[in-house]
Amino acid sequence: MIVGLVISVSTVVALLNYVEAMTHTINHNLEKYGANILIVPKTESLALSYGGLSLGGVSFEMEEIREDQLARIGTIKNAANIAALGPVVLGAVQVREHKALLAGLDFKTVYILKPWWNITGRVPEEQEALFGSKVATVLGLKTGDAVAIKGRDLKVSGILNPTGSQDDDLIFVTLKTAQALLDKQGRISMIELAALCKACPIEEMVKQISEVLPGADVMAIQQVVKGRMETLNQFKKLSYGVSSVVLLVGALLVLVTMMSSVRERTAEIGIFRAIGFRRSHVIRIIYLEASILSGLAGLLGYFVGLGATKLALMLFTDGMGTAVPIEFWMPVGAVTLAATIGLLASTYPAFMAARLDPSEALRML
Repeated sequence: MIVGLVISVSTVVALLNYVEAMTHTINHNLEKYGANILIVPKTESLALSYGGLSLGGVSFEMEEIREDQLARIGTIKNAANIAALGPVVLGAVQVREHKALLAGLDFKTVYILKPWWNITGRVPEEQEALFGSKVATVLGLKTGDAVAIKGRDLKVSGILNPTGSQDDDLIFVTLKTAQALLDKQGRISMIELAALCKACPIEEMVKQISEVLPGADVMAIQQVVKGRMETLNQFKKLSYGVSSVVLLVGALLVLVTMMSSVRERTAEIGIFRAIGFRRSHVIRIIYLEASILSGLAGLLGYFVGLGATKLALMLFTDGMGTAVPIEFWMPVGAVTLAATIGLLASTYPAFMAARLDPSEALRML
């Protein structure tokens, strides 16, 4: 009986803990995806391409985002879910004999929006620039050098280590420096926003931002996270199904074990009945034994399942550092579940024992 319940409870605990641990890890690390809502100027454009050959495009009535409109985003209903908001100013510049793309950023939020960045040196201040790895190599620049951009000498404050993204091709300066160099005072090219968290209603936030910024297109980038969470949800449903089958098997094992126990103790039950024990007393004895054994099996099954979860995470998460969340309700639930299954499965054997005829039971002595 104990072995069957231990296996059943430990299997359920291991499955539920594994799903909970993976869900907790993804929810905890969602901010590492960086910006996941983009706000760009609204434009009506026609793409010109044929047979995979891009011929450019035509844009009509492009409305730029004004810097003073950023405050409107803080007035939306779900403003508390915004982790970071970073305006970006973009423009092409000539650096020596090469053309490059200049990006003005708010570096107070850059490590939330771009957590994968690793800089040799430091982020730039006014009259300084941070160069992507590729553009720095092309221009032969290193930290501490000076470079002229549009007649203004800027000091290289740092070099961005390779990221494998378009950031390697950019030159980064402060927002004010970029607006001055590109003659875009008070204007914003785009806005990056990090707001994806466990309870964030992304679609609703996109709608709210679109309402306060009617002249901008607001787009949510969450396909990767949604895909992973959907996979976890499917696995969670599977774990519930497997748990149900395992618990059913455990209940059948308890039933068979208690039936055998009642048959083996027929004489003992007969003595109890002969000395004055009522049927309710016999039922209580059977239930007491089943509840004690089931409770111990549930507690042992919890610890076995916890160990199985840790082993599974070591084998299947490739050293992601996923921790098993210790929830108070889990051991309580394991003991309660095991005791409930034990009592329910012992109901028929208990009533069968209570119906034994004392005289027939005593004849077996």
